[in-house]
Amino acid sequence: MGFLVDTQKEGGGYSWGCVRSLVRRKQVDSAASGRSQHHQLAKALTVSHLVAIGVGATIGAGVYILVGTVAREHSGPSLALSFLIAGIAAALSAFCYAELSSRCPSAGSAYHYSYICVGEGVAWLIGWALILEYTIGGSAVARGISPNLALLFGGEDGLPSFLARHQIPGLDVVVDPCAAILVFIVTGLLCLGIKESTFAQGIVTSVNVCVLLFVIIAGSYLGFKTGWAGYELPTGFFPFGVDGMFAGSATVFFAFIGFDSLASTAEEVKNPQRDLPIGIGLALFLCCSLYMMVSIVIVGLVPYYAMDPDTPISSAFASHDMQWAVYLITLGAVMALCSALMGSLLPQPRILMAMSRDGLLPSLFSDVNRRTQVPVKATVATGLCAATLSFFLDVSQLAGMVSVGTLLAFTIVAVSVLILRYVPPDELPLPASLQDRIDSVSFISGETKSSDHVGTSSNSTKQPLIGENDASVMEKQEALGFWVLSEENRRKVAGWSIMFTCIGAFLLSYLASSINFPGFIRYPLCGVGGSLLLAGLIALSSIDQDDARHTFGHTGGFICPLVPLLPIICILINMYLLVNLGSGTWARVSVWLVIGVLVYVFYGRKNSSLANAVYVTTAHAEEIYREHEASLA
Repeated sequence: MGFLVDTQKEGGGYSWGCVRSLVRRKQVDSAASGRSQHHQLAKALTVSHLVAIGVGATIGAGVYILVGTVAREHSGPSLALSFLIAGIAAALSAFCYAELSSRCPSAGSAYHYSYICVGEGVAWLIGWALILEYTIGGSAVARGISPNLALLFGGEDGLPSFLARHQIPGLDVVVDPCAAILVFIVTGLLCLGIKESTFAQGIVTSVNVCVLLFVIIAGSYLGFKTGWAGYELPTGFFPFGVDGMFAGSATVFFAFIGFDSLASTAEEVKNPQRDLPIGIGLALFLCCSLYMMVSIVIVGLVPYYAMDPDTPISSAFASHDMQWAVYLITLGAVMALCSALMGSLLPQPRILMAMSRDGLLPSLFSDVNRRTQVPVKATVATGLCAATLSFFLDVSQLAGMVSVGTLLAFTIVAVSVLILRYVPPDELPLPASLQDRIDSVSFISGETKSSDHVGTSSNSTKQPLIGENDASVMEKQEALGFWVLSEENRRKVAGWSIMFTCIGAFLLSYLASSINFPGFIRYPLCGVGGSLLLAGLIALSSIDQDDARHTFGHTGGFICPLVPLLPIICILINMYLLVNLGSGTWARVSVWLVIGVLVYVFYGRKNSSLANAVYVTTAHAEEIYREHEASLA
């Protein structure tokens, strides 16, 4: 018999019900697509569409600025190596995304994966943080378009008056009509359909890539013609040392944020098991290659200390008497910003839709238009919020908050891969309407079938998590001298090891960055963090992964290599970047997260689709459904 998880009726009182609601997990949506009552999104995307979305969302105007800033302050001529190291670090997260997106191909991205693998509480915070990320990210990108667009029309005052920025008299507010209009245009494109909006994004991204290829080809010609002056310096290849190169990598890592947008479109991909991993990999490879080649060329044309930190690429060509190229490069920057705007506004409606489907947000966000097969109401709501922010506020000071959502998502996706491999969910939530059918299936011996007992059976009955170990296998292992863990103990060891790994990564990252801590406190705690991290890695490497990983979700897709090492390195890198975002950024994000907690406590927790779910073992869920369908026939 399954156990009822009504968080308000469970024994233990209201507070215990709140705790239980935080850890309840849902099943893979796509595995039950035939039973879904929601209108379906259009299955229209292929690898080429995914690459256009990934490259467009990743390569924003940052590459036109970062090259100069990072080279001057951190990397010098070794800027290309900084991009390479950052690209490798981003690839670790991409591997994790590739496996989860192919196993669980549904809208929602990191929110969806964490809801399946970790629990409702963490999933809510991830989804809430991603809403903030995409809203502020889209607004910041839109505010950056009008100054670059004005340069194409002759300068800061080149735009028509109805598009130009104006300051409201008596207020310290500069409105940007151009930014708001562009947000509305992109919102309209997104409402037309995923294929139509992706086609438009592909055109814009192609123009941007062509401009970058022009920079690479024309810049290489100038470099060979002039002798690559930027590399013939007495300071050498590492003027700031190897530490400077790694510091540059931490800065340019944020230029790779954007490929995760692909995961939010998983439900709209024709063949997600094959196309999503390929799309993520190709998009990241193209972005890293373009970043490296552009940086090699520009650093070679102009010595790093002479670069213009604001317009490094344009000024490099202008210094070689190619003033006309400035307009072409500015056009590339505008196209890059437009493409990034599309990449910012595309994922958020799908995350809102996923959270609404799960009952954590109002149901209107889950409505899918029958004709265009996109969540139009969620898209319009996203566009209105982004347009309002971009019109009234200069959100550049809030740009750091964008990184929090992404890095939190990267971290929890890596944790989800570890959970999926070692302790995948072994129980599925079924609707309470199937309680009678669940009672009729006798798969737990000795359990009473009374409804009063059902409400507390989770506390009074110990159920095996997966099943009995094969006795013959155990005897053979014991004969070889192996230490044998029962399946239940293996899951406990794996669960604790994952928790210790996360705690150790946080302690190590936080204390390694907190140079103001006294040494007698900092170094011992760093040792504790490192020991926990290493102990978790050794423990996970020593025990077997769960056999259920072979059948969890959709099979036949991409499998993340080097588990547990690769996800643990990913967790460590992302936590290090998170703790270095600054106290001001975390203070602002904390306000948003507190609001999110209140929304969850007073709305999401009560209206969750899992509020009255009955959990049964995975092995018997299909049997219950078959009997239920047979009874209806």
